Amino acid sequence: MSSSIIIQQPQGPAQQLMLLYHGFGASPADMTPVGQRLAQEFPNAFIVSVQASDLSEVGAGYQWFGVRGVTEENRPERVAQAMPSFIASIEHWQKMTGVEAAATAIIGFSQGAIMALESTQQEKFLAGRIMALSGRFAQLPMAISTNVTVHFLHGKEDSVIHYGYCVTAAEHLVKQGSDITADILPFLDHSISPEMQDLVIERLKGHIPKRHWEEALKASK
Repeated sequence: MSSSIIIQQPQGPAQQLMLLYHGFGASPADMTPVGQRLAQEFPNAFIVSVQASDLSEVGAGYQWFGVRGVTEENRPERVAQAMPSFIASIEHWQKMTGVEAAATAIIGFSQGAIMALESTQQEKFLAGRIMALSGRFAQLPMAISTNVTVHFLHGKEDSVIHYGYCVTAAEHLVKQGSDITADILPFLDHSISPEMQDLVIERLKGHIPKRHWEEALKASK
């Protein structure tokens, strides 16, 4: 994890852990603008931009899984093969910071978002919040844990990963009773704009996870 970038380390114990995961052919530096924006709003959060485990097979940068010859049929297997190292990175920073899964937010872009979304399908509870920026599920899940809140943010002009994957997943998960939000930005391509960064902050600060208000309701009875 030495090549990851620590964007913010609070002076005292971290109250939250925010892990940023870049896309294919990118590096931790590509996610630092998002991390710096988060640092402005969450001064007590430990914020890290994590480097993928493998060098990109196409051009520079790094990858979570290979894209040469990728299809709808073989993508889930490739993601599954990459998942152990992805989970290891989450557990590494949780152990280092002392922050538990419930206070961990995983924020991924593109391929990083694919990995983040698929992490909700693991037996172990890894993070209370998942933010998928311009991403998709490798395969549509039956459901996700009620302990997890998922935020989808996607550009309508995205030519790399069609925004329809976001809409389909959001509609499906709502029917399953999952705690999700979904925002489609009408003129955005496959990138993270200032508007998307603002929405990341808005969702993290303004959306109360379903599990929290259910616990409050039980306590009030």
